Amino acid sequence: MSIIIVASVLFSILTPDFCLLEFMPTKIAKIVASNSHVDYVGRIIDALDSDAPPQSSDYGFAQFVSMPLEDESEVIGVIYDSQLANPDYASFGPRLSPRADLSVLSPDYLNEQGVLVGILLLGWRDVERKIHQTVPRRVVPANQDVYHVDEKNVQSFHRDARGGVQLHYYSQIITHAGSFAVALLEAILEQLEPACTPEEKQRLCVLKQTLQWQRTVGGMRI
Repeated sequence: MSIIIVASVLFSILTPDFCLLEFMPTKIAKIVASNSHVDYVGRIIDALDSDAPPQSSDYGFAQFVSMPLEDESEVIGVIYDSQLANPDYASFGPRLSPRADLSVLSPDYLNEQGVLVGILLLGWRDVERKIHQTVPRRVVPANQDVYHVDEKNVQSFHRDARGGVQLHYYSQIITHAGSFAVALLEAILEQLEPACTPEEKQRLCVLKQTLQWQRTVGGMRI
């Protein structure tokens, strides 16, 4: 009986910690460069950076990301582009060591290969947890950690004070995402639609039709 009591006490003490670990955000990248105030480049962390690198599903197209800053505010962005960094491409020089040996003799050589992602900033969450869907005023510093945003927080970012769906960064995406703008907005709408009310789904449907029209007209050759 005493063993059961001790076990139940330990479970009650340890369970909250395990729950917290289960819902900790996944770090997926570090900021390495920027193209503008709202267009940043992140390098996906790999096995040499972390014992638990992110899965490819954690940094796909239209994946929302967060960058917590030192003042406890949080910049929110979305992945809209990706590039492979591979110094071996078009390199015809001889290999001095097998690839398996390079991980021991020269791990930095392997670390030059990686994945870069384009991150478009869409807004921020202030210290009072209030959502702002507009251009962030803060500059994101180099080496800033980038975290995966789960579905629950994606939905939270798209709700106003009355609980209605909002998409105030529409013009930012159209302006800065280039040829990926329409596809990016369509992918975002697909993420938002399951949690919307019937009235909100009708509004999103109208927006989808507008995007489809833009895609059609944009592909025409006159």
